[in-house]
Amino acid sequence: MNTPERTVPPQDAEPYRQAGVDIAAGASLVDAIKPLAASTVRAGCMGGLGGFGGLFDLKACGYRDPVLVAATDGVGTKLKLAIATGHHDGVGIDLVAMCVNDLVVQGAEPLFFLDYFATGKLDTAVAERVIAGIAEGCRQAGCALIGGETAEMPGMYAPGDYDLAGFAVGAVERASVLTGADIRPGDVVLGLASHGLHSNGYSLVRKVVADRGAALDAPSPFDNHRSLAEALMTPTRIYVAGVAPAVRAGLVKGLAHITGGGLTENIPRILPDGQSARLDPRCWPLPPVFDWLAADGGLTPRQMATTFNMGLGMVAVVAADRADAAQAALAAAGESVWRVGTIEPAGDGARVELVGAETAWPV
Repeated sequence: MNTPERTVPPQDAEPYRQAGVDIAAGASLVDAIKPLAASTVRAGCMGGLGGFGGLFDLKACGYRDPVLVAATDGVGTKLKLAIATGHHDGVGIDLVAMCVNDLVVQGAEPLFFLDYFATGKLDTAVAERVIAGIAEGCRQAGCALIGGETAEMPGMYAPGDYDLAGFAVGAVERASVLTGADIRPGDVVLGLASHGLHSNGYSLVRKVVADRGAALDAPSPFDNHRSLAEALMTPTRIYVAGVAPAVRAGLVKGLAHITGGGLTENIPRILPDGQSARLDPRCWPLPPVFDWLAADGGLTPRQMATTFNMGLGMVAVVAADRADAAQAALAAAGESVWRVGTIEPAGDGARVELVGAETAWPV
């Protein structure tokens, strides 16, 4: 994205173009996406696209004693489905979501975002659709798209393939950093609804699709209103606006973004030693995509919960006497939220116990 405006004569760029890199196409893409980046401008932005680096004025955001929080992530093999089916519009949202959701669990406000788009031969139409999704994700998260990189590397990728990486930086007042250190037995676990698979477990999803010979362009077996491809490409939910009011009000002790590793691997990341989460899957609705995966993939409830979010894209731990207020604040901000469990002494058992999962998630 930081490709400068083309200043060399076309004939001077011709040898590089014959080698597979089209400087003019890169410059054209920058011009096309400048309005997309401009639509994400927020307090603190300085300058525009095309420089060697993005500038951001933290003081302009009004922080007194800020701590910076940074995150980087990708979209994983969900990109394989996007490339195979031509559904490029939502993966940019996925990219932003995977990064900014990792910031908010620290209590941070996402400030700015940078992307990396790499391909063998630049298809400007595809790249613009992807970056339009990135801009949409940034608008949802309230952060600015201040720069990035578009890399055209012949021979590195198969024709039509591309890869994405994202980088987000946020800030939080030092006294407001969420660490989970004050989580105690008896605290309540709240679950926030996901939009389905989000961006994790797609290697297994693709295997189930291939093993069953499912047609991606056929009606989805779990959603009659969309094709299977459309249903599987649903973008990741961005939780920034939904959790911010409860966090600012001091109602939340800890947040866990449920990504790779599912419920069983991500919730323990915020729990102090000697504590576990006791979840009752009967307390929240399971999106139909997970029923389909469990049945067609022959997966046990524990295997599912170790891979997927199972309908909860974010988990919050709150004090029992503030659970009603926290749930109300989250719901008022647009989240679907349920009481899904409690924090218990860990004992010798698993850090996440699933009570009644076989009843709630039959294979």
